[in-house]
Amino acid sequence: MPIKDLMPWTRKGTEMARADDAEHPLSALQREMNRAFDSFWRRFDQAGMATGAFGQTLPRTDIVETDRAIEVSIELPGLDEKDIEVSLAEDTLTIRGEKKVEREESRKGYFLSERSHGSFHRAIALPSGVATDGVNATFSKGVLTITLPKAPEAAAKTKRIEIKSA
Repeated sequence: MPIKDLMPWTRKGTEMARADDAEHPLSALQREMNRAFDSFWRRFDQAGMATGAFGQTLPRTDIVETDRAIEVSIELPGLDEKDIEVSLAEDTLTIRGEKKVEREESRKGYFLSERSHGSFHRAIALPSGVATDGVNATFSKGVLTITLPKAPEAAAKTKRIEIKSA
Protein backbone atom coordinates (compact mmCIF):
# COMPACT_ATOMS: atom_id res chain seq x y z
CA MET A 1 0.00 0.00 0.00
CA PRO A 2 1.46 3.37 -0.97
CA ILE A 3 2.01 5.84 1.89
CA LYS A 4 -0.22 8.38 0.11
CA ASP A 5 -3.20 6.08 0.72
CA LEU A 6 -2.67 6.44 4.49
CA MET A 7 -3.13 10.22 4.34
CA PRO A 8 -6.83 11.09 4.16
CA TRP A 9 -6.18 14.56 2.71
CA THR A 10 -4.30 13.18 -0.33
CA ARG A 11 -6.83 10.60 -1.48
CA LYS A 12 -8.96 11.39 -4.51
CA GLY A 13 -8.14 15.05 -5.05
CA THR A 14 -7.97 17.69 -2.36
CA GLU A 15 -11.13 16.81 -0.42
CA MET A 16 -10.23 17.30 3.23
CA ALA A 17 -13.39 16.05 4.96
CA ARG A 18 -15.08 12.94 3.66
CA ALA A 19 -17.60 10.61 5.23
CA ASP A 20 -15.21 7.64 5.20
CA ASP A 21 -12.47 9.71 6.95
CA ALA A 22 -14.17 9.11 10.29
CA GLU A 23 -13.07 5.48 10.08
CA HIS A 24 -9.60 6.25 8.76
CA PRO A 25 -6.78 5.26 11.17
CA LEU A 26 -5.07 8.67 11.00
CA SER A 27 -8.35 10.48 11.73
CA ALA A 28 -8.81 8.33 14.82
CA LEU A 29 -5.19 9.02 15.83
CA GLN A 30 -5.76 12.78 15.38
CA ARG A 31 -8.86 12.66 17.61
CA GLU A 32 -6.97 10.77 20.32
CA MET A 33 -4.04 13.22 20.19
CA ASN A 34 -6.42 16.18 20.46
CA ARG A 35 -8.10 14.55 23.46
CA ALA A 36 -4.72 13.90 25.14
CA PHE A 37 -3.54 17.51 24.68
CA ASP A 38 -6.86 18.91 25.91
CA SER A 39 -6.72 16.84 29.10
CA PHE A 40 -3.04 17.79 29.63
CA TRP A 41 -3.70 21.55 29.46
CA ARG A 42 -6.89 21.28 31.52
CA ARG A 43 -4.76 20.18 34.52
CA PHE A 44 -3.00 23.56 34.58
CA ASP A 45 -6.32 25.39 34.74
CA GLN A 46 -7.12 23.44 37.90
CA ALA A 47 -3.69 23.86 39.53
CA GLY A 48 -3.92 27.45 40.74
CA MET A 49 -4.04 29.39 37.50
CA ALA A 50 -6.91 30.61 35.36
CA THR A 51 -6.95 31.09 31.62
CA GLY A 52 -7.56 34.57 30.22
CA ALA A 53 -9.37 35.64 27.07
CA PHE A 54 -6.39 35.03 24.79
CA GLY A 55 -5.20 31.79 26.38
CA GLN A 56 -2.66 33.42 28.71
CA THR A 57 -2.33 32.10 32.22
CA LEU A 58 -3.59 34.34 35.03
CA PRO A 59 -3.09 33.86 38.78
CA ARG A 60 -6.12 33.08 40.93
CA THR A 61 -7.56 36.28 42.40
CA ASP A 62 -10.08 36.91 45.19
CA ILE A 63 -11.69 40.33 45.67
CA VAL A 64 -13.63 41.07 48.85
CA GLU A 65 -15.41 44.33 49.69
CA THR A 66 -16.18 45.27 53.29
CA ASP A 67 -17.68 48.40 54.81
CA ARG A 68 -14.24 50.00 55.15
CA ALA A 69 -12.03 48.53 52.40
CA ILE A 70 -11.59 46.43 49.30
CA GLU A 71 -9.15 43.54 49.71
CA VAL A 72 -7.53 41.84 46.71
CA SER A 73 -5.66 38.53 47.24
CA ILE A 74 -3.62 37.00 44.42
CA GLU A 75 -1.87 33.63 44.51
CA LEU A 76 1.67 33.99 43.14
CA PRO A 77 3.58 30.83 44.05
CA GLY A 78 7.27 30.85 43.23
CA LEU A 79 7.56 34.65 42.87
CA ASP A 80 9.43 37.09 45.12
CA GLU A 81 8.49 40.67 46.00
CA LYS A 82 11.07 41.96 43.51
CA ASP A 83 9.27 40.10 40.69
CA ILE A 84 5.94 41.87 41.31
CA GLU A 85 4.82 45.39 40.41
CA VAL A 86 1.61 46.92 41.78
CA SER A 87 0.22 50.25 40.57
CA LEU A 88 -2.99 52.23 41.02
CA ALA A 89 -4.16 54.73 38.42
CA GLU A 90 -7.53 56.43 38.96
CA ASP A 91 -9.97 53.50 39.18
CA THR A 92 -7.72 50.64 37.98
CA LEU A 93 -5.45 48.43 40.07
CA THR A 94 -2.72 46.83 37.96
CA ILE A 95 -0.59 43.88 39.03
CA ARG A 96 2.30 42.63 36.89
CA GLY A 97 4.66 39.79 37.57
CA GLU A 98 7.53 38.08 35.85
CA LYS A 99 9.46 34.94 36.68
CA LYS A 100 12.76 34.00 35.08
CA VAL A 101 14.57 30.84 36.09
CA GLU A 102 17.95 29.74 34.78
CA ARG A 103 19.63 26.55 35.89
CA GLU A 104 22.92 25.05 34.83
CA GLU A 105 24.27 21.74 36.01
CA SER A 106 27.48 20.08 34.96
CA ARG A 107 28.55 16.61 35.96
CA LYS A 108 30.76 13.97 34.55
CA GLY A 109 29.40 13.03 31.15
CA TYR A 110 26.76 15.74 30.68
CA PHE A 111 25.92 19.44 30.85
CA LEU A 112 22.37 20.68 31.57
CA SER A 113 21.14 24.21 30.90
CA GLU A 114 17.47 25.13 31.42
CA ARG A 115 15.68 28.45 31.13
CA SER A 116 12.05 29.24 31.78
CA HIS A 117 10.21 32.53 31.59
CA GLY A 118 6.66 33.54 32.38
CA SER A 119 4.82 36.77 32.99
CA PHE A 120 1.31 37.97 33.72
CA HIS A 121 -0.59 41.25 33.78
CA ARG A 122 -3.86 41.75 35.62
CA ALA A 123 -5.94 44.96 35.63
CA ILE A 124 -8.85 45.22 38.08
CA ALA A 125 -11.46 47.95 37.77
CA LEU A 126 -12.28 49.48 41.15
CA PRO A 127 -15.43 51.26 42.27
CA SER A 128 -15.25 54.97 42.95
CA GLY A 129 -14.48 56.04 46.50
CA VAL A 130 -11.15 54.29 47.07
CA ALA A 131 -8.69 56.30 49.18
CA THR A 132 -5.45 56.02 47.21
CA ASP A 133 -3.33 57.36 50.08
CA GLY A 134 -3.87 54.41 52.41
CA VAL A 135 -3.27 51.51 50.01
CA ASN A 136 -1.26 48.70 51.60
CA ALA A 137 0.31 45.63 49.94
CA THR A 138 1.82 42.62 51.71
CA PHE A 139 3.36 39.45 50.31
CA SER A 140 3.48 36.30 52.42
CA LYS A 141 3.84 32.61 51.52
CA GLY A 142 3.15 33.21 47.83
CA VAL A 143 0.01 35.32 48.35
CA LEU A 144 -0.09 39.04 47.55
CA THR A 145 -2.72 40.91 49.57
CA ILE A 146 -3.63 44.48 48.63
CA THR A 147 -5.89 46.48 50.95
CA LEU A 148 -7.57 49.51 49.41
CA PRO A 149 -9.37 51.56 52.09
CA LYS A 150 -12.55 53.35 51.14
CA ALA A 151 -12.68 57.10 51.39
CA PRO A 152 -14.61 58.31 54.48
CA GLU A 153 -17.37 59.69 52.23
CA ALA A 154 -17.81 56.33 50.49
CA ALA A 155 -17.80 54.42 53.79
CA ALA A 156 -20.41 56.81 55.19
CA LYS A 157 -22.70 56.16 52.18
CA THR A 158 -22.74 52.43 52.90
CA LYS A 159 -26.07 51.40 54.32
CA ARG A 160 -26.79 47.95 55.64
CA ILE A 161 -30.23 46.64 54.66
CA GLU A 162 -32.08 44.27 56.96
CA ILE A 163 -33.42 41.10 55.42
CA LYS A 164 -36.77 39.87 56.69
CA SER A 165 -38.10 36.37 56.31
CA ALA A 166 -41.43 35.98 54.56
